[in-house]
Formats: sequence, C-alpha cells, structure tokens
Amino acid sequence: MMWGCVTDFFTYETTKSVVVKSWSVGIINRVVQLVIISYFVGWVFIHEKAYQVTENSVESSVMTKVKGFGYQNNYVMDVADYVIPQQGAAIFCILTKVIITENQFQGTCPEYSKKYSCVKDEDCAQHIGDILSNGVITGVCLNSTIENKTGRCESEGWCPAENDHVEVKPMLDVINFTIFIKNSVRFPLFDVTRGNFLSTMSRDEIMKCNYHPVDSPFCPIFSVGDILNYTNQDLETLANKGGEIGINIQWKCNLDYDIENCVPRYSFTRLDKPFEKNAISNGYNFRFAKYYMTENGTEFRTLHKAYAIRFDVMVTGKAGKFDTIPTLINLVAAFTSVGLGTVLCDIILLNCLKGAEQYKAKKFEEVSDAQIEASLAHSPVSQLSLKGGIKSSYDSGAISLATSDQAM
Repeated sequence: MMWGCVTDFFTYETTKSVVVKSWSVGIINRVVQLVIISYFVGWVFIHEKAYQVTENSVESSVMTKVKGFGYQNNYVMDVADYVIPQQGAAIFCILTKVIITENQFQGTCPEYSKKYSCVKDEDCAQHIGDILSNGVITGVCLNSTIENKTGRCESEGWCPAENDHVEVKPMLDVINFTIFIKNSVRFPLFDVTRGNFLSTMSRDEIMKCNYHPVDSPFCPIFSVGDILNYTNQDLETLANKGGEIGINIQWKCNLDYDIENCVPRYSFTRLDKPFEKNAISNGYNFRFAKYYMTENGTEFRTLHKAYAIRFDVMVTGKAGKFDTIPTLINLVAAFTSVGLGTVLCDIILLNCLKGAEQYKAKKFEEVSDAQIEASLAHSPVSQLSLKGGIKSSYDSGAISLATSDQAM
C-alpha cells in the first residue's frame, strides 16, 4: 500500500496530441474559439478597454450661481432672498413658497392645531413632552380666541404659535431662473485637471448660451424650467411641496486621445422620487428665523417655513490610459480561454460520438519503465506500433484518428 502511494507520487504526465478528423467536432471547436475571441476583442478590449489602467476616484470642486427675479407674497424676490445658502455650494435651495409668522416673542400662548383642543387641564396632560408642538406643553388648558373660542393647550416658547396651514401661492417664476455651474475635476493618478468650460468657448458665448443636450451640450448655464422638463416634473406641484433634483456631471475620459476630448456629460433626476406620493413626508421644507431687538432690548423674531427645490450637483468620473501590465494580463486570459473549445470537444468525443472508446484509448495511455525496456529490446528502432486505421501526423508526437460523426 505504502509503496503504491510512493510510485503514484513519482509519476509524470504529459500531453498527447490526437488529430481527430470530424466535421462536427471541428466546427464546434472553431465556433467556440470564434465566440471567445469575439468576446475578448469586442467586449473586453474595445468596450471595457481592458488594455488601460483606470482611475474612478476624482477630486472635484463645484461652484454655483442662480439668476432671476420672482414674486412671493407681493414682494419681488432676488437671489439674496430665495437662494440658501448664498455661498454658491454644490447643494443649494431655491425657495418657492414661504409661510411667515411675524413678531414672535418668548412667552406662553395657546397652540394653534386642533390636535391640542381641550376643555380642562387634564385634557392637556397627555400632550406633555410632545415634540411636535410649537413649544413646551405646560399642561394648562386656555380658552383660545381661535375658532369660536374653543380651548387649546398652553405651550411655552415663541408666541404666537405658528399656523403653517395658511394658503400661500408659490413662486412660479422659478421656471425662468438660470443656474450657472462651474466645475473642475482632477484625476490624481494621471495628474490631469479639467474644467467644464470648453477652451474654444469665449466669455460672450458662455454668458449667452443655454444648455441643451443636443444643440448646446457643453454650456454651463441651465434653465430651471428645462431641468424640470428633463425630469418630467410638474412645476406647480413641485413649487407647492418642494422636492430634490439631482444634477449629475459625469466625466469619462480616454487619455489615449487628445485631452480636449475629456469633456463632461450632464444628466438630471428627481432624487426624492420614492417619497413623491408619500402622505407623511413628501416634498421638501425647512424653517429658519430672522431675529430682531426692540428698543427696550427684548428679542423677537420672524419665523419662516420655507418650501424649496433643493439641487444637488454630483460629480462622478473615470479616466483610463494604456498600460502594459493590464494589456498582458488580459491577453494571457484571452489565449487561455481559447482552450475552452478543446475542453468542450473532448467532452463530446468522450461521451457523445461513436468511437468514444477508441478515442479514450488513444488519448489516455499509461507507459511504465518495464514496457519501454521491453519495447526497446524487441525493436530498438521503432518505439510506437501503429494499428491499422491510424495514421501518423506530420506534427511530432501526434497521431491521427478518424471518427464517425454519428451520435451514440
């Protein structure tokens, strides 16, 4: 037993070429090889550019400016009024509707919502600690002058309490606003820096252009109305409830060509679309306040509940350049994969065609030292006897085997 394991360990296997003259097997072999070669040439090398070293991490800077005028609450609104933040960041909001609660002072007052209706103090005890109120619920029921003098729970905080159910017309002039985007990117692996202004565009051309995916695809000025059209949004609904729009700048650069061909591509999407029809939290709104001081030093404020279209400018990038190492790796993978045709044909020959046993006998042969010595002693010149029907190939170490194309 032990000696058998030792002899099995010290054995050597070498390939043996068998030339099979079969039309069906030959066609299958060439078709499989053609498919594999087409895959590597068409998909791996041409489409995926596997001969390049690539970089997906991009260093990016975005600056924005909004232009336009609109009417809100009978006031003319300019950029300083409706853009938050004003610094021109990659994420900014355009206010489309604002509900204002003026002259709020610190103190106690009745809540406005019917949720806090009460007849006696015990009715307000259940609301103590409620975080959805306009202040800290004290547990006292007040006879409010709102809605037929029905009682409301008292809250301590900024008074009077906010009423955010006031009907306010949205600023539909937002459709005429424009957004100017200045974007620069850098691919650190290749030390390449690019900007979204074409070098061929003059200052006058940039100031007068308006982005269009076909007519003016590299213009950095975008109409808000066009962006809403690209994302299939209803202006009045979006201005009333607010929402979030994504502006994606994609850089896909093949650095084997002229650097001027490294240009951005723009796309637009509604980022909060999954919540568009959500009854609990649809749209986009937030609150902010402006603080003032009376003559006697008492602080008061004006509260704003703002509905806005939030714009997120997102930058993605990928750059590639020819490199020897990935080219060699993928060439080796391609040449190795071509051998899959041989594996498939072997399976067919060994299992599906008549003469499979003959093929097995010629493909797999075991030779021992004793057989070699006996063969040399019997015929020192010839080491291989060929049976009838088997012809020697012109290739060294190969034999030719004729098989039938009929399946078993």
